[in-house]
Amino acid sequence: MLNINEEILIPNNVEVSLDGKKIKAKGEKGQLEIEFYHPKIKVNKDNNKIRFNATNATKREKRLIGTFKAHIKNIINGVNDGYEYRLKVCSSHFPMNLSLQGSNLIIKNFLGEKIPRKAKILDNVSAVLESDQIILNGLSKEKVGQTAANIENACKVSKRDRRRFEDGIYITLKGGKKIE
Repeated sequence: MLNINEEILIPNNVEVSLDGKKIKAKGEKGQLEIEFYHPKIKVNKDNNKIRFNATNATKREKRLIGTFKAHIKNIINGVNDGYEYRLKVCSSHFPMNLSLQGSNLIIKNFLGEKIPRKAKILDNVSAVLESDQIILNGLSKEKVGQTAANIENACKVSKRDRRRFEDGIYITLKGGKKIE
């Protein structure tokens, strides 16, 4: 059994508040809220630090504290800078037509299919269509990443040789880091 005491420093330009199970962060770009609870883990806020305490903790609680810390760092970065994902549209066999309709991305003529494919764009995520790129922006890393995954999964090629049919929409930039 372990006694765990971990902490996160809060930047000066971010305001963080604890309200029971909810942690709210407010920054330059906006506000995010996340909810955490575990009976053995205590979360407290002191001045510019968030502290996690667990007495008689097992490996499971230690892992959960690491997860809680990662989520809080993501919302702090989100309200400061935001997240951006870029996707590249690749079509060599048939030209794809993309359009935004409400909270859906409509993909027409994917590999010559008659029925258009749809990808869900989550709340608080903005999508911009350029010539051969889709740019996604938002405060929540989880929502922007899930929207990018929805778009990529909508263009999965099945029952064809992936080496030959390379058509699809692929993630090329995650939060400012280029994918090779």
